[in-house]
Amino acid sequence: MNRVFEATEVIGHRGAGRGVVDGVRENTVESYAAAARAGADWVEIDVRRTVDGALVLHHNAALDDGRTIVDLTARECAEAGLVGLDEGLAAVPDGVGLDVDVKSVMEDAVDAPSRRTVSLLLPYLRREARRRRVFVCSFDPGVLLAVREGAPGVPTAWMPFVRSPLDQAVAGAAGMGCPVVAIDARSFGPAGDALRPGRRPVEYTVDLAHRAGIEVVSWCPDPVDTARFAEAGMDAVVVDDVPGAVSALKELGGAGGS
Repeated sequence: MNRVFEATEVIGHRGAGRGVVDGVRENTVESYAAAARAGADWVEIDVRRTVDGALVLHHNAALDDGRTIVDLTARECAEAGLVGLDEGLAAVPDGVGLDVDVKSVMEDAVDAPSRRTVSLLLPYLRREARRRRVFVCSFDPGVLLAVREGAPGVPTAWMPFVRSPLDQAVAGAAGMGCPVVAIDARSFGPAGDALRPGRRPVEYTVDLAHRAGIEVVSWCPDPVDTARFAEAGMDAVVVDDVPGAVSALKELGGAGGS
């Protein structure tokens, strides 16, 4: 199969990590730069649309003050401190891959196809894929199908919801033709946790996915589980502690630093 990752790679979650890490806020220019300096091979960005058809970078559906992003204009989002997609992409250093987490909205079900989140995003994906490594992940299967049709050169990653059973995660990715599956670290069970009945070991899950032609990403393991997952052959990890993950992988003698 055409590989997306060199095993095992580090993806900075929302940049340098969720929330505020070392003084920089998630999904900002500063956070992306910090992740790259810390050795991330990729950065993950969260993309949402505004009421006037702009794309901004924000994880949650609403601002801290309760206003919903899709009800706001691009100007209102900028005034609230959100970064626009153009500015965010320009801030991702050359040589660093781009993991685009697409946050579709309920209104995508009824708005004109051209206004849907993924439709607005497709031109950016096609452009970015010409100059860097890119893949798209989403909880929304419709997004993944639309990317496969509208930007066929961009790999897609099925992202089941938190603590999704491993069976459905891997089988779902295979059924949708996704070359990557992105699984919550809690679905594998943290280090030291007894194996639950019916839950396959990490090694078994990764090996089976690979036999199906699917690469495996996990979000968000700590450094201990990052090392454990890498030993099991996992392809990439989306982490909040980029320096810790990079250090853990270097101690294994594997990849993980840029």
